Amino acid sequence: MPSFLPAPRPIAFAARLLCLTMLCQPALAADSAALDASADAAPATIQTVHVASTREENAGFGATRASGTTTKSDLSLFETAQSISVLTRDLLDSRQVTTLNEAIQSSAGVSSGSWGKRGWDDFSIRGQRASESIYVDGLKLNQSNYVAQEVFGVESIDILKGPASINFGLVQPGGMVNMVSKRPRAESFNQAGFAVGSYHYKQATFDLGRPLNDSGKAAFRLNGLWSDTDDQTDQVWFKNQYLAPSLSLDLGANTDFTILSSYTRREYLRTQGAPVKGTLLPNRNGPLKRELFYGEPGFGPYDSSQKQIGYSLVHRFENGWKVAQNFRWQTMSMDGRFVSLSGLSANELLQSRSAQLQDVDGNNRALDTNAARTLVFGGMEHNVMAGLDLNHDRVRYANQVCRIAALNVLNPVYNTAITCPPASRLTNTIVSSTGLYLRDQIKLNDNWRLNLAVRHDRARNRELNELTGITQRQDTSSNTGNVALSYVLTPNIIPYVSYATSFLPVSGSDFFGVQFKPEEGRQAEVGSKFQFAGGRINGAMAIYDLTRTNVTTADPDPAHIAILSSAQVQTGEQRTRGFEAEISADLRNGWSVQSALTVLDARVTEDNGGTAGRRLLNTPRQSANVWANYRFRGGVMDGWTAGLGARYEASKTGPSVSYTVPGYTVLDTSLAYQGRGYRVSLNVKNLFDKAYYAGVLNANVLPLGDPRVAVLKAVFDF
Repeated sequence: MPSFLPAPRPIAFAARLLCLTMLCQPALAADSAALDASADAAPATIQTVHVASTREENAGFGATRASGTTTKSDLSLFETAQSISVLTRDLLDSRQVTTLNEAIQSSAGVSSGSWGKRGWDDFSIRGQRASESIYVDGLKLNQSNYVAQEVFGVESIDILKGPASINFGLVQPGGMVNMVSKRPRAESFNQAGFAVGSYHYKQATFDLGRPLNDSGKAAFRLNGLWSDTDDQTDQVWFKNQYLAPSLSLDLGANTDFTILSSYTRREYLRTQGAPVKGTLLPNRNGPLKRELFYGEPGFGPYDSSQKQIGYSLVHRFENGWKVAQNFRWQTMSMDGRFVSLSGLSANELLQSRSAQLQDVDGNNRALDTNAARTLVFGGMEHNVMAGLDLNHDRVRYANQVCRIAALNVLNPVYNTAITCPPASRLTNTIVSSTGLYLRDQIKLNDNWRLNLAVRHDRARNRELNELTGITQRQDTSSNTGNVALSYVLTPNIIPYVSYATSFLPVSGSDFFGVQFKPEEGRQAEVGSKFQFAGGRINGAMAIYDLTRTNVTTADPDPAHIAILSSAQVQTGEQRTRGFEAEISADLRNGWSVQSALTVLDARVTEDNGGTAGRRLLNTPRQSANVWANYRFRGGVMDGWTAGLGARYEASKTGPSVSYTVPGYTVLDTSLAYQGRGYRVSLNVKNLFDKAYYAGVLNANVLPLGDPRVAVLKAVFDF
């Protein structure tokens, strides 16, 4: 392993866990050897086939294919020369995940939920913040994702690691998340679920569908959710509502057309954590209670909603061309109140606070169209694709900063007076972009594969300050690309090398009024894909070097700061070097396993604020995850499934704080019974109630980790 990587201390820990899941058992080795021998007898030729749906292929834990809206390709994960993790519906259900943060925390290279319970999704990929790079069915959400996405409505979740501009344009360099919506099926089904759990958790779900013709191509589906829960922090609560109708139409054997829509509403009292002194660091007055709420119970809540409607169209022409088009219209609104924490008083007893009123609304329309065909040219097979990506996004943001009295952290008194002056910020921002992309996947011969791709984007950012009447306009353009070379070493192993770039427009200008250039990302990656036992065991590993440039940082000229305190320049740089490994397996001996290992070094490499050389925010040096299910077959335990998992994260810190959050390991478990027409499951997360900290927010606030939570769920088919 290269010397730049931190010592992989959790590797032995992860290996022992994998052995506990019986991956090391001789019975499995014999079974795999027999299957591999059969596979080795076949020629080392990879065949590409058209797949209309990945639901059947991705049953169980062992996904073999990402959504076409993620890869914009028919290649399997095994053939794709890029790091992509796929979380299947079966895996999400077995873990009983309820949020996107919780779902993706088991993926290599991802750190999620480290910023506290703000009410929307927060995560980083490969050390780089990626919260604004959330896609649904291949189309980007708003500029800033103010509404948490509902995971009950997805068939799978794809996490693409590294620069993804070639497929998606304006994205952060660490990677992106694509949530694949549930779609109509060719068969009839009815399902209802009910769950109760810790902290007065209550949930009701339903999912039903019907074919509308004999072929099943015309069908509808309707799924929905209602939930209500309290929190480990006193006074804090969350309420969610979700409804997603979808309809597929029969437009002929060569055409797939589906209308997708959803409605989400979330109400909650926001909290982000506790004071640093009295939790992680000592407080002269003694430790503080983890359950104490440091906001104002009567100052809230948040009320947010999101509405979406769009379609997915694929048409296959008789001459071999295939055209795919995805469209979505989305509206979003969020308004709420919250209290943030400042510093403690000198006696470390009074917690300074400020209050804010936020009001955000916006809309987005996105259209992505591409055409692809396989051709033979120069004695080589080419899968060529050309596409056009259009996006228009508007967000209106209002913010008021209010005055509120300090809180006694040992003897809090709530319902104090809050004074709110007129809005201190009121902006209307419109970002429109156009991207043209070209790709050629070349089969050089029976073993070598070459992927070449290039994209050109133009973006316009217009921001109106409604308080001053001043409008700023920024026009940017950039070229990005991707090149990858892979080699079919055996029918089970494909190593690859790749290089990719990305760009992201940055608002604002320097002291002289010169507009900032787009941020740029570039990554070199060397990896390998593995597939054994007829596709029931899938794995991948990769080493990468990722650099983000044109990061805004403080202006070093004191004369500029004296005139404009917020003056910035674009001289910052960040770098992440890491190693990732993942394996997913569905075995014939009753075991299903999903595991991941990450080792990374993410640092600020250039900065004017004195943080050069420091670690990036909330990026643990190592993390490891494993989740294993065992299904009993025959005898008195027939129908039962037991699950056990572990989650490990090393310490976290940030470039602008002086403390380090210690690492932690928590265990999760489950027990389920599958009867005729029903399934009952009990999941216990953080089994031993480990008290840990989720991550770093700032010098004053420390987000808390989740305590032990038990959820009992029953699902009925009728």
